[in-house]
Amino acid sequence: MRKIFLVVLLLGAVGAALVAFVAPTPGPLRTVPAAAVDHAAYDQLLKKYVNEQGLVNYAAWKTDQQALNQYLDRLSKNPPATSWSKPEQMAYWINAYNAYTIRLILNHYPVKSIKDIGSKIKIPFVTTPWAAEFFSIGGQKMSLDDIEHGTLRKKYDDPRIHFALVCASLSCPRLRNEAFTADKLDRQLDEQGRDFLRDPAKNKVGQASAQLSKYFDWYKGDWNKNGQSVAKWVNTYAATKMNANAKVSYLDYNWSLNQQ
Repeated sequence: MRKIFLVVLLLGAVGAALVAFVAPTPGPLRTVPAAAVDHAAYDQLLKKYVNEQGLVNYAAWKTDQQALNQYLDRLSKNPPATSWSKPEQMAYWINAYNAYTIRLILNHYPVKSIKDIGSKIKIPFVTTPWAAEFFSIGGQKMSLDDIEHGTLRKKYDDPRIHFALVCASLSCPRLRNEAFTADKLDRQLDEQGRDFLRDPAKNKVGQASAQLSKYFDWYKGDWNKNGQSVAKWVNTYAATKMNANAKVSYLDYNWSLNQQ
């Protein structure tokens, strides 16, 4: 019996040694990269409440906000990851800006202008609706200014974003009744540029003179980057090409709400 017991012990020791030899050493846990947010739900809402002229039916949307809230909740919980492509990140932030602007208007509707909301904000040192931190993304409180100036303009260096961000006013670019998506982003931004520069209510372009949107004055530094100029950007999209020495003035900005 003693010999059998010793044999069993010996076999057990050998087995343990073999297990220790062949068992793989646990490595670091691998995380699956976060998938880019699907904007299909927002796309459906835009098609439902925004017409071809970019005017929004805020009155109807005010009575049906659940789907918008769900989409914004998805944005809030899924900020862009470094694994996302540049178009995926840009589409996310452009949609976020426009969707949260709609959220802001609905929060205060009816209003005649987004600028009327500023007087209703009772937060110290916050005097405009764009500076109000009324939403969170990835657990961080944010404002519309944070998206436009702190993220899109600072990180992606593409002035065409100014054709895509819509501040709920008639002089803003037209709000597309479709969401921006990574696979269409370049085409969508160019379409926005053509639409904006060929709308005589927003830009009047002639060869010798041009009355431009204040966007080209407010963001002059963006248009002049990388060897570009206001004239070059205008001529990329305008039907009539302005001369490099054309006389430029700027149209008054219409802050009236972009509503149907």
